[in-house]
Amino acid sequence: MHPIYTYIRQELSGFYPDAEAAAMAKYILTEKFQLSALDLYAGKDMNFSSEKLSEVNDILARLKLYEPLQYIIGETWFCGYRFKVTPAVLIPRPETAELIDWIVKDNKREGAHVLDVGTGSGCIPVSLALMMDSPVVSAWDISEEALSVASENARINKADVAFSRVDVLGTDIPNIKVDILVSNPPYITESEKKDMERNVLEWEPDLSLFVPDDDPLRFYRRIAELGLDILNDGGLIYFEINRAYGSETVDMLASMGYKDIELRKDLSGNDRMIKALRP
Repeated sequence: MHPIYTYIRQELSGFYPDAEAAAMAKYILTEKFQLSALDLYAGKDMNFSSEKLSEVNDILARLKLYEPLQYIIGETWFCGYRFKVTPAVLIPRPETAELIDWIVKDNKREGAHVLDVGTGSGCIPVSLALMMDSPVVSAWDISEEALSVASENARINKADVAFSRVDVLGTDIPNIKVDILVSNPPYITESEKKDMERNVLEWEPDLSLFVPDDDPLRFYRRIAELGLDILNDGGLIYFEINRAYGSETVDMLASMGYKDIELRKDLSGNDRMIKALRP
């Protein structure tokens, strides 16, 4: 094993579980310093300059403050594409990739109109623009900083996405008709903060994470109401959800008239995704 890999693991051993420290060491050396996996595991000697070692130590210092590695490196991989990430946006999660996979497999027809509400990094609309058959994709967010990151990600990945600043809880909603409405809105309640990891709670944007304890479905309700107006006949709504509110979200959609509601679990066995047909 490469000696710098071993050094990174040792430095992080008191801060992260061993498996996580090992994954971080690999990611730093392969993504930041372009060391091949073969060279990494073969322990091939590589002339690691003092400047590079200084960079490693700077990264380690930030990791010891529990800053997410993706923010430190400035990018991450999602659905096979490279995405820029900053503290203005959430770091894309594997569960969201499962939602993308569901949407793509469900919708094979050409030219579907897609809207992502609360786009953040743009990982959802950019991935759908690249993975679906010639879709027309739009994305909204309230944050100008997030929209800047999302637009950059569309450019990096050569994806055609129309971004707009829209407050979905407000009244100034663009006139648009779509076939697919998708959202991974804020869904963590304030009372759940006590159970969260420091690297999320202290570094990722509150605006994208939290909802009041007394109204955990506020964004889902509003977006579902919006869907009644903007979804075409036969249109579908897809949500990523808080695992604690699966049945409540299903009941809410049913009360609004949505049909063929399907609740799916993620690979960890948690309620995580919902699909429903516009009434």
